[in-house]
Amino acid sequence: MVYMTGQPVLILKEGTERSRGRDARRSNLMAAQIISEVLKSTLGPRGMDKMLIDSLGDITITNDGATVLAEIDVQHPAAKMIIEVAKTQDDEVGDGTTTSVILAGELLKKAQELLDEGIHPSLIIAGYQKAAEKALQTLEDVALDVDLEDRETLMKLAMTSMRSKTVARAREGLANIVIDAIMQVKEERDGQTLADVDDVQIVKKEGKSLDETALIQGVIIDKEVVHAAMPKKVEKAKVALIDTALEVEKPEFDAEIRIRSPDAIKAFLDQEAEMLKKMVDQVTESGANVVFAQKGIDDMAQHYLAKAGVLCARRVKKSDMEKLAKATGAKVVSNLSDLKAEDLGQCELVEERKISDDKMIFVEGCDDPRSVAIFIRAGLERMLDEAERALNDALYVISDIVKVPKMVPGGGAIETELAKSVRAYAPSVGGREQLSIEAFGDALEVVPRTLAENAGLDIIDTMVAIKAAHEKKDGGSMGVNVYDEGVIDMLKEGVVEPLVVKQQAIKSAVEVASMILRIDDVLAATAPSMPAGGPGGMPDMDEE
Repeated sequence: MVYMTGQPVLILKEGTERSRGRDARRSNLMAAQIISEVLKSTLGPRGMDKMLIDSLGDITITNDGATVLAEIDVQHPAAKMIIEVAKTQDDEVGDGTTTSVILAGELLKKAQELLDEGIHPSLIIAGYQKAAEKALQTLEDVALDVDLEDRETLMKLAMTSMRSKTVARAREGLANIVIDAIMQVKEERDGQTLADVDDVQIVKKEGKSLDETALIQGVIIDKEVVHAAMPKKVEKAKVALIDTALEVEKPEFDAEIRIRSPDAIKAFLDQEAEMLKKMVDQVTESGANVVFAQKGIDDMAQHYLAKAGVLCARRVKKSDMEKLAKATGAKVVSNLSDLKAEDLGQCELVEERKISDDKMIFVEGCDDPRSVAIFIRAGLERMLDEAERALNDALYVISDIVKVPKMVPGGGAIETELAKSVRAYAPSVGGREQLSIEAFGDALEVVPRTLAENAGLDIIDTMVAIKAAHEKKDGGSMGVNVYDEGVIDMLKEGVVEPLVVKQQAIKSAVEVASMILRIDDVLAATAPSMPAGGPGGMPDMDEE
């Protein structure tokens, strides 16, 4: 509402809430910082877990930043923006979500201090962006090259990503599985080496222990053989992938057939059976002894396939069909008349196995498969879920390294080095922007500070020690020693992370901080009121 010549003029709809200027900005900064604080205690190998209980009472126990933020239900728009940062980080590089969120929170905390000193938000944003450019340039300069043939370094990278997870005790075995999986599915595309994490299938089943987790040189299909008379095990399998129903199709239009004698009924049924037998003959004549169908298989077709000794599964997911094609070398065929011997895939073994209470089909022993499976076993369902998250992070880390083979030291070492570089750069800019660039440098130190705090170390002593170490000529890889105290060389300890994870964390944090700082007016419309009786608009009725 505004007043013109003493008369009130209504602009916004009644009930709309508006906050402006300092109040709007303070509210947004506070909401974003609260989300950051939620994740802070999960950072590092000494980080704690969160127990998340949804509206149905289902429990998730994890310290994975992306999972925590995906599970919590937030209402504040600025908090939702911070959660989007974590999602972007997870989608792009698969790791570093906690780092990006706590860095964004710290940037906003430093911005609040600068705003209180009377510095305009535009100057803070400009300073942050210049500081980010300097930090990214320094990252490139100090990054170390990784040889994809150097398995020891790849092991260090994979194990670092799992160091803070519940499955840390089994990380060596899991890291080996992850490296083997990514190296199997990597490919050359347009002169660039890439590894698509989607080509690694993760299947989990309760039972046994985490040490029983294994890499399958093929695919696992969560289906059972469709007919009891079919073989449950086929060696030297020739696999047909069919994207059509092995059924007699019903006509698209309504039809009526008038039958006046029992012989006509028999002839009609025989004709249908003959059509199905012809379909099965087309499959068997191609030489296939294993069939995966994306659609249905008629009971009569199942009978003929069983008589021919063909193992079949039906209603296989499209994504699994694509994985089967990559693993076995088969082509997905949409028309049975087109099925030829050269369309078939090959593998050493296709077998139905009973795992716990379920039956699953294992397609193993594929020759140079472009899609593989990791079969996770663990005694607890929640341990299975956490193992899946840890493996997912490690798979992304190794695929990041395949794409950009460069790494940086972890444990807060790289953030301290970047902070030193940014602060040294600030005086060359001068003016009020210099203050926001220095604030950016201070914000980067939130990572080593939080690692020390989560490990129960003295924060001041740790920060003094790490800054002193980085002032020395060869101290750029010194990070927080979370298991003892003081600082330690992270490269010697094998705590390393992909370059792209740190680059994305800085980019994401600066983007969201800049966006939130630009907001000086929040207009919130009220939700439309429900009519009596709920969404249907029916009046409340007394129960009889």
